[in-house]
Amino acid sequence: MLIRDATSDDWPMIWAFLRPIVAAGETFTWDRDVSEERAREMWLLEPPGRTVVAVGDGGTVLGTAKMNPNHMGPASHISSASFMVHPDHAGRGVGRALGEHTLDWARAEGYRAMQFNAVVESNVRAVGLWRSLGFEVLATLPEGFEHPVKGYVGLHIMYRPL
Repeated sequence: MLIRDATSDDWPMIWAFLRPIVAAGETFTWDRDVSEERAREMWLLEPPGRTVVAVGDGGTVLGTAKMNPNHMGPASHISSASFMVHPDHAGRGVGRALGEHTLDWARAEGYRAMQFNAVVESNVRAVGLWRSLGFEVLATLPEGFEHPVKGYVGLHIMYRPL
């Protein structure tokens, strides 16, 4: 697996799995019916943000991550990131590789910590992965996320110093 900067040529492969993940409404706080144009604007970041893809043999996009300052101004030393793994490639280390890559990037860019603002507590695979990479749950917003099957569930704020 190779992790590299995403290009506009990668977008069709990203959109092919981003769209159904967002539409399912189980893990992302985006509008479930987000337009392709709006999704592209939100996912393919310009500096100081960065978007990457994890690519397998033959150039298949296995997953993607975007990383950016979590806030501006005097709080811009804290980074954030978002991740999506193609469901056909889940459980194969793609998310872990992307997570480690974003942590390395944030350190190299001089960030002091990484914070995830909205990790759905029922997304136990993601929560477990982030904990294994040194993140802790700082707080949980009770009923902060309306899951289409489980109803209202908590939304974690997760943090790790770099």
